[in-house]
Parts: sequence; structure tokens; C-alpha cells
Amino acid sequence: MDAATITKKAAEAGIKNPEDVVAFTLGFVSARNSSTLSSSKTAAYSIGDQVARFEHNKKLNNPRWLQIDTFYEAAELKGKRVLVTGANRGLGLALTQTLIAAGAQTIALTRKPFTMDGLAQNISGVDVTSDKAMEIMQTELAKTGPVDIIINNAGYFYGPVERVTGDKLNFSEQLKMIDICALGCLRVVNALFNAKPKQLMTPGCKIVLITSQAGSITWRAHQNPHGDNYGHHMSRSCTNMMGHLLAGEMKEHGFPVVLLHPGFNRTEMTSKYAEIWDKEGAVDPKIGAKRVLHEVNRLSVDTTHGQYINCEDGLMIPW
Repeated sequence: MDAATITKKAAEAGIKNPEDVVAFTLGFVSARNSSTLSSSKTAAYSIGDQVARFEHNKKLNNPRWLQIDTFYEAAELKGKRVLVTGANRGLGLALTQTLIAAGAQTIALTRKPFTMDGLAQNISGVDVTSDKAMEIMQTELAKTGPVDIIINNAGYFYGPVERVTGDKLNFSEQLKMIDICALGCLRVVNALFNAKPKQLMTPGCKIVLITSQAGSITWRAHQNPHGDNYGHHMSRSCTNMMGHLLAGEMKEHGFPVVLLHPGFNRTEMTSKYAEIWDKEGAVDPKIGAKRVLHEVNRLSVDTTHGQYINCEDGLMIPW
């Protein structure tokens, strides 16, 4: 979708300043966004304060945030073979349902058996922390063929708030979060890239890493000025570093990589923050899934490759 089309759609949606939506959707600089960096092609950065970000987008009446159906093109996914890890709950479940509705050949990678009408394949018994499980994935996927899109969605967020004060750290849980969120993604991509006798990624296969704004060190000043939740934030910073390195390596092979913060979704994982869902703009995961898949459609080695993007507004997040 080019800038002219986005401007037209924004105008049709009733936004007063449709040129701002081009910025929010394509990631180019917006005159109304003060959090930018100077460069020859200045990138627009999302706002670190979640409440301020939500209020800003409501004030703009930005359909990229408020009406994702205005931009999401389901037809672009029709017939694509898409692998989703952690596909049976939360955002992963919503992604799976939305992909099936779009006509994608959807492959669910799960630890437990999973069935859903329209699902092309379920590869169960796969824990992304297990090297042996990667062999199971390779064997089962080889029966049906390589994939066009990999959505590394499987994640883990330890429940209790971790603090040094009060001796409330859980080091084993911290390592578990890092293993699932960062190394898990890397294991999956490594197994698909190096599968024998034939690679299980089609030419130009898109590699999508679902991360979090929690991995932004810059934004801790806005979101965690007093610290806490060490394992969660460290695991997502690890995801981001891994993704940045992976993007550098995969580009020469023609595989675009993007890191996506899916936005604030009303899932079981975020239910402990239910009291701030309304204030911070949390959405049903079905909306979150379309935001993610809109960014999947945008991805290529010439567009958002190697970027760290907030799916709520389409802008980049500072590392």
C-alpha cells in the first residue's frame, strides 16, 4: 500500500490530517511527532508513555490505531503457508484464527495437540526450548513443504513482580523467559534454515519475531523508572538483540526479518494489568492480530527489514 492510497483511505475514514496517517503507517517522519531523530530519511518513533500514546492517537482520530480494518489487507495472505508458534492461546490463537479467515495455509506449532477448523497442520509436542523438539518440527513440516512466513509468537511472562528490594527475584524463571522468548525464536529459525535435505523456508520467506516494548532500554525511563520485572525486560532485550543480529545475517539470503511489539492486548498474559486496560488502550487480541498481520504484509528486505516496530501505530520503537 503506497502513500497515496493510505492518504485516500485516511480521508475516507474521516481523519482531519490524513498526511499524518502516512507517517504513522509507513514509518516516515510526521511533523506532529516530536520524538524523532535527524537523518536523511528521518524515522518516526512511537511515544514511550503508553497513556500519552493512546491519548495522542485518539486526539488525531488515527484510523491506523483505531480502525485497523481500514488498512489490513487479508487478501495478501491468501494461500500463504504461515507457521505460528504458541498458536493455541492469547495472541497466537487470534493470529491463527485471523490467518485461517484470510485463507492462509496455517500451521500451528504447539506443545499440546490443537485442532481448529481450517487449520492446515498442527505440529504438536514442540517446546521451543527443546533441540529435540526442533527435529520433530523439521520431520513433520517436511511432509507438507516449506513455509512462506514464520511468526515466532511463543512467549512467557512470569507472574509475580520481581524486585531486589524484598528479595523477590526468581533467577530460574528469568532464565526460562530468556530461553523461550529469545533462544526459542532462534531455535525455530535455525531449524528451518538448516533442515536436511531441503531448507524449509521458501525464497523470500518472512521472519517475524513477536517481541515487546518491554525490550526497549530507552523506554524504561518512561515505563519502569523505578525498575522491577527483571526477567521479562531482560528476555525481551535478548529477543531484540537476537533479532537485530538475525536481520543482518538473513538479509544476504533474501529473508526479511522484523521485530514487532504487538501492542497492548487483553489476553490471559496481561490480565494482571486489567485495571489499566482501558486507560492504556488495550484491545481485543483479534484487533491485535490484524495489527500484527498488517506489519507482516508490509515486510520486505526493502521496507521494514531489521526494524523494531510498535504495531499499535506502525512507528518504530527506540532500542
